[in-house]
Amino acid sequence: MSAWLPTAPCTPRGCVRTTAGLTAVPLAVLRLTAVLLLVLTGVALSPLGARIPAGAIRRWSRAVVRAAGVRIRVTGAPAPGDGGLLLVANHISWLDVPLLAGIRPARMLAKAEIRAWPVAGALAARGGVLFIDRDRLRALPGTVARIAGTLRAGQAVAVFPEGSTWCGRAQGPFRRAVFQAALDAGVPVQPVRIRYRDATGAPSTAPAYVGDDSLVASLWRVASTRGLVAEAELLPLIAPGTHTDRAALTEAAGHYPPGRASAHAASRAKS
Repeated sequence: MSAWLPTAPCTPRGCVRTTAGLTAVPLAVLRLTAVLLLVLTGVALSPLGARIPAGAIRRWSRAVVRAAGVRIRVTGAPAPGDGGLLLVANHISWLDVPLLAGIRPARMLAKAEIRAWPVAGALAARGGVLFIDRDRLRALPGTVARIAGTLRAGQAVAVFPEGSTWCGRAQGPFRRAVFQAALDAGVPVQPVRIRYRDATGAPSTAPAYVGDDSLVASLWRVASTRGLVAEAELLPLIAPGTHTDRAALTEAAGHYPPGRASAHAASRAKS
């Protein structure tokens, strides 16, 4: 494992469990059909680019999550709507992307392989996604410079600094490179903690998209699981100038307020 190509130990067989009851097959098919129709609508409208109102993007993104049968719960205060912002979150599922966009539309940072995904790849490219060529370590400084330039232009950028998806019972360390972009651009950072719960309120790994899991298998697992809830906790904004180096900024963004850190450590120890 390297800092540029991190991997998680989570696998579908070892970590992913459907911890709640399953829906009827016809309902799951209906949910997937609704998700597909919404994604195709997004592809059709994506050439409009910046002319699409932010409010419309938020509503569409939330509709994608809800169409999959997942309820949304958001806590905490979002950052002001104007100016550059680095939004950083832990990464569990493909659901994380529309979940974040439903809170604060932003240009996503994603691996270059997503360009080849059917339908979703075209939507990502037209939606202004900043792609990373993770196979080339030498591309890292250029990627950081592109992110910093986007932030200086007053745009929000959403990043998953773990560099890989985890199952949700554990979390990987945040990588430092993207935080250098926030320092260079002089913009605030807002950490977001993502969790998924089942119908009983217990943590669920059913939405996880890890290891050699296929997108189709993950989509079906989500659509066929009853009572899933996606939680997004917006943690306090880290103002520019609060931390002078990327190590300190990464440390601040990767930890939770007092009272949550111990629970987080215990969760990692059990996984």
